Amino acid sequence: MGDLVISLPRRRGVRAVPAREAYLAARVLNALLREDYGGLAARVTRDKAGVALELASGRKVRLTSGGFAGLFQDFVVASDEELELDEVLETLADVAEPEDTAGVAAFAEECRETLLALDLYAAHDIESGLFVDRTTIGYESLAACVDHPIYPTARCRSGLSSAELLAYAPEFSPAFELRWAAVPKETVSSRGVGEFWPGFSQVGLPELGTHVLFPVHPLSVGSLPGVIVGPVPYLRVRPTLSMRTVEVDSRTHLKLPLATSTLGVRNRRSIRPGTLRDGAEAERLLRGVLDREPGLRVLLADEQTYAHAGEEYLAWMIRRLPEGEIVSVAALAAPGVLPDLADRHYEGDITALLRDYLSVLFAWNVTLFVRYGIALEAHQQNLALVFGDGPMHLLVKDNDGLLAAPDRLAASGLEVPAFGDQRMFTDDPHALADVFVTITLHLAAAAITVGALGEADLVRATLAEALDAFGDDPKARLLRARTLDAARLVGKSMVTAGTLVDKHRTGARDINKFYGTSGPNYLLITQRSV
Repeated sequence: MGDLVISLPRRRGVRAVPAREAYLAARVLNALLREDYGGLAARVTRDKAGVALELASGRKVRLTSGGFAGLFQDFVVASDEELELDEVLETLADVAEPEDTAGVAAFAEECRETLLALDLYAAHDIESGLFVDRTTIGYESLAACVDHPIYPTARCRSGLSSAELLAYAPEFSPAFELRWAAVPKETVSSRGVGEFWPGFSQVGLPELGTHVLFPVHPLSVGSLPGVIVGPVPYLRVRPTLSMRTVEVDSRTHLKLPLATSTLGVRNRRSIRPGTLRDGAEAERLLRGVLDREPGLRVLLADEQTYAHAGEEYLAWMIRRLPEGEIVSVAALAAPGVLPDLADRHYEGDITALLRDYLSVLFAWNVTLFVRYGIALEAHQQNLALVFGDGPMHLLVKDNDGLLAAPDRLAASGLEVPAFGDQRMFTDDPHALADVFVTITLHLAAAAITVGALGEADLVRATLAEALDAFGDDPKARLLRARTLDAARLVGKSMVTAGTLVDKHRTGARDINKFYGTSGPNYLLITQRSV
């Protein structure tokens, strides 16, 4: 195994581990164990004292059954264990292959930046999560205060300083002005125009008839390839949960490339040529489905207006939102949100709210899977609840990561989209099921509902109802076998693919669809057995 030396300082003697460090260290070790990176699971021991994991130092860390607390894995670090981050990273280095030296070093830096971010949040009382207002951007900011259900270092935005986080990260509810770049017209591929664009003089530039203006996130100015950037900022915005998407007004968001990485150093927040076009194509495909399925309570954000200049940091997309109160699904995991929504919309019944959400979620995604051969990468960040006149609706956005089976689309009578990214097509129904399980079931359903109710009965019941609507359809049987009846549920190896191991070694076509791990089926666990 590898001999990488981690550069974090060694601490001498016995010390009390700060709570934030112990929290992060446990999340990191849980993730490495879940993904069995470097064969780490082979270090798990079982004896009359219980189950433990031996670290590189020789220390044995007590493990407990994952249950609903762990949700996605067999064992997790016991809640009373106090881990130092450096001893976890030393164990990572000890099990790593030599080829992964760079990835392990990068992950150690992710951990360091995450710990700094956690300290920053604490210093600014972000952990309280009590400052939200009942606006779309208020819920987005609150959602940003909830940690990712799986990825341990989600707080890390690679390379950003504390000052930059305070100025631009949604957790801190900042507002800032955009920069604007003059881009040669001949380099631009676009669909529609931005109605809130400035004139050249408003950003401090002379009139350039051969150029058009592109909005630029302030953090990306230094990454622009030799274009003219106006010296005067224009258009005050606020960051949404995704950070690279900003709010222009309550019904208008603007998506921009961002010079950082999240959920792994390979998960760059830039925008590749063709991505926005593919997303618009995917939206039109889903609108075709909704035209055929009027009973589904689903709304799609309008993401048809965009432009790209062939460079990963020169792009923009306007997202238009529907009327109503819009609540990010990710915000449902924040303190106080579910009780407040239940009081105002479901006569105080949180279970009724979650049942309604899950029924809409599963009816939509099971219909897509069974009838059309589509699986959406619509996790908790890309979904929202919309409250207005009539029943709650589910809002879906950012569709460029969906997976579709061309033959089944054609058989349904829908036109097969002309996606530029061929990774959006598959002939394998199990590949579609992988996306359904890891995104719709794990992140959109279980992480929200089980966290709130402490059991998975409601998830199982609403999924079964959605599948029962399709009777003996072969694709419904397949999905039932992969979810309700499976002994284990597939998971994504996010740390492995996102940072630790190069794509040429993992063989992953898409690091966001890299599997290989599995956990116990929490849908089969009863509350009494936990």
